[in-house]
Amino acid sequence: MSGAEPTPLPLVGGAGGGLALPINGLASERVPTPHPTPASGRGSEIALYIHWPFCISKCPYCDFNSHVRAQVDQEAWRDALLTDLAHEASLLPNRRLTSIFFGGGTPSLMPPETVSALITASAKHWKIADDIEITLEANPSSVETARFADLAAAGANRVSLGLQSFHDETLAFLGRAHGGREGMDALAIAQRHFERVSFDLIYALPGQSEEDWAADLDHALSLGTEHLSLYQLTIEPGTRFATLVAQDKFRPADPDHAANLFELTQTRTAAAGLPSYEISNHARSGAESRHNLTYWRYGDYAGVGPGAHGRRGGCSTVRHKKPENWLAAMARNGHGIQTEEALSATDRALEALLMGLRLKEGIPFAPIASVIDPTAVDRVVAQGLLKREGNRVAVTAEGMLLTEAILREIVA
Repeated sequence: MSGAEPTPLPLVGGAGGGLALPINGLASERVPTPHPTPASGRGSEIALYIHWPFCISKCPYCDFNSHVRAQVDQEAWRDALLTDLAHEASLLPNRRLTSIFFGGGTPSLMPPETVSALITASAKHWKIADDIEITLEANPSSVETARFADLAAAGANRVSLGLQSFHDETLAFLGRAHGGREGMDALAIAQRHFERVSFDLIYALPGQSEEDWAADLDHALSLGTEHLSLYQLTIEPGTRFATLVAQDKFRPADPDHAANLFELTQTRTAAAGLPSYEISNHARSGAESRHNLTYWRYGDYAGVGPGAHGRRGGCSTVRHKKPENWLAAMARNGHGIQTEEALSATDRALEALLMGLRLKEGIPFAPIASVIDPTAVDRVVAQGLLKREGNRVAVTAEGMLLTEAILREIVA
């Protein structure tokens, strides 16, 4: 899936789109005129992330907060999510809600009635933007595609589809429950029912040549969507793939080869009119994920549901991760929060830097001035890995593969 708990900064971006910083569900957007990091506080804009933790099966590369359960009490889960949402909204009055992202797990397994109830409740808690973006992550199984019409009718206007590959053999390797033909059918159905459609692909797979990936990329670009999330396969600790690599059952792609595939990706997508606006995300102008831009521009967002993270003002919230523990906390406290803490000015600046450097537009100097070494920035600019544009700093195309090294160099 594309979205679910972003975590800090992989070198190029891994399957699932995590950042090394806890955040929720990542999808797409538009690179309009860059604007400063939104001011925290009453009356400012906010995004909402809702985590649905259940999947039919666990993919071997996935380190997201996803769980397989034989049965789910749908009514109890709907009531608990609505209560968690109401608690968060009570602490964030007078906000304008610009996006909702249903991440997971597999949110397309949610009953449409639950999706509708959460959207309706959000509109009661906050002022809704006229052009609100409401994204739902989905897998392309026939069970889930049968729900697409009802999920769209419930209010979702954007879907992020976890195709991951066009090939049956690759999908089997990735542990996916669908085949290539089923994926294409799901995409066609999604394009009929949702205003905006994005899909994910994973590349830098074992044995994948530049020619293989170029053919897949050309096919992806021919399918008529305005947004693509293209993630290199990364081996995350604690996953089945990590065990298989440790057992020498397969070897990840060579880093130099992966870098060549990344550069190929940038060239092909730009030529097709879907340039990257973030390390792993590509869109036509105006089609980027507004929700994900809230994260990357370090805006405020509420997170509800198991394991969801939030940022309100200078406060960080983390909810209980295991579904059963979250439900128990809901029954005990009326909310699912496990930890809530004020972030120092330094912590906030570092988070803003980690997020902002992922974006092609970069980040304003003001929010990060306290944590960067100006002399080091000048040195990296002279090396052609960073660029200054007015009051902003951004990673260049040449520097994108070296983001981690750049961060180590410029943080004071």
